[in-house]
Amino acid sequence: MKKQKKSSKRILFACGIFASLVYILIDIFAAFQTPGYNYINQTISELSAVGAPARPIWIAMSFIFNPLLIAFGIGILLSVRKKSLFTTGVLLVLWGLLGFVWLFFPMHQRGSIGSTTDTMHLVMAAITVPLMMLFIGFGSVSLGKKFRLYSILTIILMLIFGALTGQQAPKVAAQLPTPGLGIMERISVYSPMIWVMVLSVILLKTKKD
Repeated sequence: MKKQKKSSKRILFACGIFASLVYILIDIFAAFQTPGYNYINQTISELSAVGAPARPIWIAMSFIFNPLLIAFGIGILLSVRKKSLFTTGVLLVLWGLLGFVWLFFPMHQRGSIGSTTDTMHLVMAAITVPLMMLFIGFGSVSLGKKFRLYSILTIILMLIFGALTGQQAPKVAAQLPTPGLGIMERISVYSPMIWVMVLSVILLKTKKD
């Protein structure tokens, strides 16, 4: 019984790795399967935009990524005693639940932005970014100095490249060229994804009992 419980927890921890891999790999796959889409210069949201060819792929990915993320958060809740890491688990579950809400507020494609869903898409981003910073912040104090420094670097990358992405947002609405926007946004988005993977690996190594 104890071995079965231990195995179940390890599966939940591993969900953090699979969640991030699913998101990143599907993003790359969808980008290179979409005619005319430029991975370097266009945003991730343009893949899931209204009428975008890759939107069905992105919706399908959400029903894999979000449950995996929620499962990882639950694994943390069931396995840790430190309040800071427990809070990280709660916030990860919340992030996974918000992922389903995102589906109701897709942005429109370039040149057609300006609807209510576009506004709500930005609102969701404004909620999600602080949420990411919070779960990284709480998690950073739980697993040693090296992980704390890595977590700080992750937040810095998110803020810098998130700000650079925001500067070019009006150009997307105006259907103007956005050189490097795709890379800048992906650095900002992939950073917390990779952080989740690293946390998952650490928990798999340290929570053996």
